[in-house]
Amino acid sequence: MDLQYIVGINVKYYRYMKGLTQEGLAEKINVSTNYIGRLERGQHNPSLKKIDNIARCLDIEAYQLFMKDTAKEKLPSRVNLTKRK
Repeated sequence: MDLQYIVGINVKYYRYMKGLTQEGLAEKINVSTNYIGRLERGQHNPSLKKIDNIARCLDIEAYQLFMKDTAKEKLPSRVNLTKRK
């Protein structure tokens, strides 16, 4: 599993747990909704500054976005955390 994918899946997980939409997170960190979507799909490599901003917005420590098994907790089926091909 590559690091971009792990970060993306964790952003999606923590965003969902915080009750934020992609639009809400994008607005809080001053990026586009497309950026958040690409990030969550593992298609974008965020800077450390963006990682820090995202973590602060989600009320977590930045290192938590790099943890491999974080998003394995049970989430509603509509929140798909599987890797898309």
